[in-house]
Amino acid sequence: MTSTDHDPSAAPPHPVPRTVRTFHPRRGRMTGRQTDALGRLFPAYGLDVPDGPGAPVDPAVLFGRAAPVVLEIGSGMGETTAVMAGADPDRDYLAVEVHTPGIANLLDLVERRGLRNVRVARGDALELVRRLPAGSLDAVHIFFPDPWPKSRHHKRRLVQPAHVALLRDRLAPGGSLHCATDWAEYAEAMRDTLDADPELVNAYDGFAPRPAHRPVTKFERRALLAGRPVADLIYRRR
Repeated sequence: MTSTDHDPSAAPPHPVPRTVRTFHPRRGRMTGRQTDALGRLFPAYGLDVPDGPGAPVDPAVLFGRAAPVVLEIGSGMGETTAVMAGADPDRDYLAVEVHTPGIANLLDLVERRGLRNVRVARGDALELVRRLPAGSLDAVHIFFPDPWPKSRHHKRRLVQPAHVALLRDRLAPGGSLHCATDWAEYAEAMRDTLDADPELVNAYDGFAPRPAHRPVTKFERRALLAGRPVADLIYRRR
């Protein structure tokens, strides 16, 4: 027998549980323009979000001013974020994405359109949210998250009770949580989850009418052409 057979303190530690990801990392080629934008602009407008414990993120320091903050989870190629931020200069937009070409494309849009109210975080959105102060967000946008349609993958969905509670905690009173999806079953599950949160109130009686301020993306156009109607849900924190 070895010494560890009788000494519990010498036993190997329990393995750390693997984090359940709400996203599937995607690879993609970048254009020369995107590669250039990433290299030049990420140091000024970007934020890396490593896994695990990290330093808190102060939006006022990140943006260099105190203003209402909108968190865009899964900003894709950045067109929606750029359009909304450009039309809403009094609020700051913090976009978080894992797809490097999308991050680079948004940085390029930020420069070309002269947007000063956009910052781009690279990493897991939930890790970023954990670093934000409670009550620091004016709005959270979750547009077309991965529906993870197979039942065994539902645990990976972003909109589920524990995640919603975390997002709601970061919203200021009266702040909004706006979700959109083209997956009908996920839309119903989202509504049930959001309805169940005691601190969130549906701004409409059921699904919301399509907001004019949410731009129509290429992804949404493809969904509509395929016969998948888009559902919007807008809730506010009490």
